[in-house]
Parts: sequence; structure tokens; C-alpha cells
Amino acid sequence: MNGESEKSGMAKSWVFFEKARSVAEKGNYDYAIDMYIDGLRCAPDSVMDGHMKLHALALERKEKGGKKPSMMERVKRLRGKRQEPLEQMLNAEYLFAKDPGSISYGESMLKAAIAGEFKDTARWIADLLFQMNNAAPKSSFHTYILLKDCYSQIEEYDRALLAIQCAIKLRPEDGNLADEYKRLSAELTVARGKYDQEGDFRHSIKDREVQEKLQSQESVIKTEDYRLTAVKDAREALAEEPDLPRNIYNLAQALLETEEEESENEAIELLEKTYQKKSDFSYKQKAGQIKIRQLERELRDAKFELEVEPDDAEAKAAIERLEKQLKEVSLEHYRLCVENYPTDLQAKYEYGNCLVENERYDEAIPLYQEAQKDPRHRITSMGKIGLCFYLKGWYMDAIDVFNQAIDSYEAKEDELAKELRYNLGRAYEADSKEEKALEIYRKIAQLDFSYSDVRQRVDQLRKKQQEG
Repeated sequence: MNGESEKSGMAKSWVFFEKARSVAEKGNYDYAIDMYIDGLRCAPDSVMDGHMKLHALALERKEKGGKKPSMMERVKRLRGKRQEPLEQMLNAEYLFAKDPGSISYGESMLKAAIAGEFKDTARWIADLLFQMNNAAPKSSFHTYILLKDCYSQIEEYDRALLAIQCAIKLRPEDGNLADEYKRLSAELTVARGKYDQEGDFRHSIKDREVQEKLQSQESVIKTEDYRLTAVKDAREALAEEPDLPRNIYNLAQALLETEEEESENEAIELLEKTYQKKSDFSYKQKAGQIKIRQLERELRDAKFELEVEPDDAEAKAAIERLEKQLKEVSLEHYRLCVENYPTDLQAKYEYGNCLVENERYDEAIPLYQEAQKDPRHRITSMGKIGLCFYLKGWYMDAIDVFNQAIDSYEAKEDELAKELRYNLGRAYEADSKEEKALEIYRKIAQLDFSYSDVRQRVDQLRKKQQEG
């Protein structure tokens, strides 16, 4: 899909996605599923606005007693290899939306996403299936192998290694799996550094610089040749049909692609005015997303200036001002998202994060408990709940939740796993269970000696034991 058709596809998809949200709020889940599928047909790799929102809807529908797909629906949607990969993927996703607990439908969707080269979608559904298989009463060996193969095809070798580790646990006697693990480890090394290229690290750096230069040149050409024309065309289309949602979104997107603050502000103003006129929250939501991105960019720039000039008082003041503004804008944005889209689990998770930033832990906890229904946020939400209990001083409850999260999390050595263990150690220490805290810190140090302040905490607790 080229740049112009991709932009047009995104604009069309937003219309369907917003219709889906609207009818879902009225309880018409099946019609909402159809609208999401139609939107994804226009933008197949729209993960945040399409696949994730559809899956959240599917979980909500299931909780409300929604029926699984009928025999006729299964026959209609599963027509074999005669379909194009896009139609195979969407038909599988339709069935998966009506039965979100079916790993089989998810696997069909993943295979089609790989065949259609929808890389973002493939990564998302693979991650979801990984969590579902881990949580299943009896994990499937064949699912782990499928995940390993699919992750490899999209060059996500770190994830492929995790998948084959799980497969090895189920069949430790299989020597072929050990050989495959070694091969994937080598692939990961090559992907990370390209050290095997002419045996020269400098060559890999030079190669990356060439690729970045080519991409930069392509971006400049696109800016000069297309972006201004796209804005002009979008303005003309909106002037002819000012109430057509596609035209409104097209102009907003074209303005954003100029990457100029003045144009971004115009896009925000257009979306805000449309919201006031139509009372359709999707326009205000999009405007809020743009505002947040603007503030995040300004904050990054201010921090960079401070790195260059550590004594720059203006940069320090700007950082303080922007951090406060970003916190306020994000809090209000996600509050409105949850208020207008109460079935959106992603919005609840993000709003919970904003509430924690503002030390409103009692309000954040129920949101994280809801967000746990989304498999992508199950473990992170548990970790956030534990953190809220810890910050409230409910140390025993924090300990219980952190332990549950650690026991439920398959990966034992990644950053999230270390964070959960570190926070568990902090909770034990705050609850005067120093021996248990020391044990936790020691294990983290054995895995990652430089993690946070774990080394200092081990030294302090050991010194305290010796003095006692």
C-alpha cells in the first residue's frame, strides 16, 4: 500500500471505527463487530484503533453473554485457501471476536496476517496468543511452535526465543528444539548487531547510516512532492462536502503529515469545531491525541536542551511547566475517553496510569482491575494494582498481588519480571520482612547487578543483619 492509498485507507477506517464505538455503546455488539471488520478492510494494520478496540469489545460482549459464532457463520467465514490473505485474516478475526477464548481462531488470524505481510497485526495477535496459551489450563506445544515460526518470520527473534523456551519445557527430551534454540539465539545476535557482516562492527554502523540517509531523503522528497498537495486536495474536498467524516479526517491527517506546529494546531481546531457541531466524541478524542503528542515532543526537546546546557534555567523551567501541562492534559483526555467509551479497556489502563501520576490511587485501582480483562495488560495491570497498594501503605495486599503477578508471568528475566520482583522486595522491606526482601534483591542482583538500586539495598540489609 503506497503512502497516498494508506492515508485514504486510514481516513475511511476511522469512519467505520467510530461507528463501531457508537453502536457498541448502545449494546449492539454484533453490528459493531461488522463495522470494525469493515474498517480493518480499509486499514488492515491498524492495531491501536482497530484490532485492539475490537478485541476489547469482544471481551465485553462475551462478559454480557454474547453467543459464539453459529455453524453457518463458521462455514461462511472459513472458505479455505481460495481467499486472499486479507479476507482470511478478517474472517478469522470475525470468528475470534465472537469467541475471544478460541486460540484456534486466533491462530488462523495470525497465519493470514503473516501471509499478507501485516507485520504490526501479526506481532499483536502473536503476543495475545502467547498470553492466552500461557494462561490455558494445558498449554499447547503446537501453539508455541507456531508462535516461534511466526515471530521468526517477522524477525522478532527475542519473542521467538521465549516461545521455544516454553516449548522446551513441555518437551525437554526433544533435541531438535535445543538445536532450534541455538539457531534463533544466533539470529538474534545477528539482528541486534550485524557483527557477522564482514566481521566488522564498523561496517554494520556504516550500513545503518546509509539506510537512515536513504530514508531521510525519501521523507524529504515525499514532503516536497506530496504533502502540500495533499493538504490542498483535502481542503477542496472538505469545501465540497463539509459534513462528510472522511473529508474531515482526510484534512486533519494531511495537516498532521506536514509536521508543522501551525498545521497541527489547525487540525486540532478543525476536530474540536467538528466535535462541538456533531457532538461526536471521536473528533475530540483525535484532537486530544494530537495535543498529547505535541506536549511530549516539546518535553523531549526541552530535556535535550538541558542535556546540552545542564545549567540552562529556562530549559529547567520549561520542563517543569511541560510536565505539569502534559499530566493535566493526559488526565482529562483519558477521563473523557473512559466516560465516552466505557468498554475501552486500553483507555481504562491509560487513565489508571494518569491517576497514579496524580497520586489518586483509590480511583486507579478499579480501572486496573477492569483492564486485566485485556490479556495484553493482564500482568502489567496486576503490577500497577500492587504498586497502588504499596503507595497507599497496604503492604500485605501489595505483597499478595505482586506474588500473583509473578506466578502468572511466563517470562522470568525481562524488564517487567525484574520490576515486579523489585517492587515485591520493596513491599517486603516496608512491611519489616527484611529477610524476604533481601532474598528478592539478591536474586535480582544475580540476574542484573546494575538494576535500579538493588546492589545498595543488598549491602544495606546485609550490614543491618550483621549489626543486629
